[in-house]
Amino acid sequence: MAQRGVQLDRETFSCSICLDLLKDPVTIPCGHSYCMDCIKHHWDGELIHSCPQCRQSFTPRPVLLKSTMLAALVEELKKTGPPAAPADLCYAGAGDVACDVCTGRKLRACKSCLQCVASYCDQHLQRHYDVAQLKKHKLVEPSKELQENICSRHDEVKKLFCRTDQQSICYLCSVDEHKGHDTVSAAAERTERQRELEGSRLNIQQRIQDGEKEVKRLQQEVEAVNGSADKAVEDSEETFTELIRLVEKRSSDVKQQLRSQQEREVSGVRELQEKLEQEISELKRRDAELQLLSHTEDHNQFLLSYPSSLPAPLSGATHPSSSSLPAPLSGAPHPSSSSLPAPLSGATHSSSTNIRPLSYFEDVTAALSALRDKLQDVLREEWTHVSSTEVDVLLPAAEPASRAGFLTYSQEVTLDPNTANTYLLLSEGSRKATRMGQPQPYSSHPDRFTYCFQVLSRESLTGRCYWEVERRGGRVFVAVAYKNIIRAGRESRFGFNDKSWSLVCDQNSYSFRYNSITTPVSGPLSSRVGVYLDHRAGVLSFYSVVSETMTLLHRVQTTFTQPLHAGVWLIDPGGTAEFCKLK
Repeated sequence: MAQRGVQLDRETFSCSICLDLLKDPVTIPCGHSYCMDCIKHHWDGELIHSCPQCRQSFTPRPVLLKSTMLAALVEELKKTGPPAAPADLCYAGAGDVACDVCTGRKLRACKSCLQCVASYCDQHLQRHYDVAQLKKHKLVEPSKELQENICSRHDEVKKLFCRTDQQSICYLCSVDEHKGHDTVSAAAERTERQRELEGSRLNIQQRIQDGEKEVKRLQQEVEAVNGSADKAVEDSEETFTELIRLVEKRSSDVKQQLRSQQEREVSGVRELQEKLEQEISELKRRDAELQLLSHTEDHNQFLLSYPSSLPAPLSGATHPSSSSLPAPLSGAPHPSSSSLPAPLSGATHSSSTNIRPLSYFEDVTAALSALRDKLQDVLREEWTHVSSTEVDVLLPAAEPASRAGFLTYSQEVTLDPNTANTYLLLSEGSRKATRMGQPQPYSSHPDRFTYCFQVLSRESLTGRCYWEVERRGGRVFVAVAYKNIIRAGRESRFGFNDKSWSLVCDQNSYSFRYNSITTPVSGPLSSRVGVYLDHRAGVLSFYSVVSETMTLLHRVQTTFTQPLHAGVWLIDPGGTAEFCKLK
């Protein structure tokens, strides 16, 4: 309670102008008290001197004398110490705008007044809400740059804007050094520039939306590339696994066949070897018998034994040898010894057996080497095709930086008479369309536009290409469209469906239209419009062309699913649109 009493006393002895404790307090004739400086400043420049609280006026201006008793009470009150700052008060910090009225420790300003050229906290701002004259003042967010609103030459608030010199001025400046200049109120200039700003913002927001769509599309492209690459890796691993399995199987088959034939060949040779060894053994036995006979001393016994012991006379025939051994991997059985002559049948010595050179399986090795070389050639040739295959991620290429750069992609465009509305006259080699007042004698054709005065190009447009359209007389739509756009009814209008994109060129403005949605476009007006298309990247850009200077008006980022055709739509009779020769 004691604290509450002190608080009430401080409110009683506070100045209602500065809201602080009275300094050099004075009491005016109506009985209200103020700081001497506060009431002086309040009355300075005023014709009628009145009390800020009760509005009682005084004539002449009262003489202000310090109230000694009030001064003593205030000094006594100060000894109790400063009150705790209310929780809702915030003192100004280093980066804040301070209240210009607060004394001592200043509170943070909540508003700045452009007429007073001062900033106020909540307490000191209250008078701007209570006093009728102050209610008309313009309050803005706290600003440290208020002094820039004051003319340094005339010390007046800058309320005008000089369009000639592009600067803010005061009223005296407009009749002095800016006399005769194009001047408007600052508010009017703000309104005009606000309108331009909104147009620019809409353009930027559209580009942001287009960019976000492109980011999303590229993310989808990344996911598609990753998925395709993963699938290709999986398929390649499966393919090579199958190839390896096939090669391993063929290797096992060849190995098994070689071992089987090896066994047959060795078996046949060993069988012949055994037969020959038996013959040699028998011949050695006979040789021993003959040797024994040759040493018989009894002539009669020798002659008696001789006819029956000797073999038949040698006929000179060779042994039916194994000279015709089967070729490796032939599978034919080895000749057996069944064809050998009986011992001592007059055959020659076994050394006469002819056996072919030892090259049984070299033919298989040579065949496999040839197969290996052929397979390596096939793999090398096919790998060249695989490694040279590139994945196109469709990233948009950078647009040229100059008109000369655009002209490298120039595309000659001619108009298709079969698509022209009957009120359009084509001339200049079908490059120019003129809106006529009477229908032209065109034959009937399913591709002809029947509702709007439109025409499409003969050429389909893909890849990167650039062309320019020179327009004259009234509104002209410079457009691109798919060939399957409908040809009759309101839905056939360029920009009023999802199959066409158009830049609307009026006498004093531009706008862009797609699928019946209109987007304001800002940029320098010119009679020539440049159109740049990167079909694969999904980029469509419109430019204002003045001599060699090109200014981007609008850019579209999308995905084109079909080839495009250039087109124009002429609204007003007598209007023309000509596709310029650029080469």
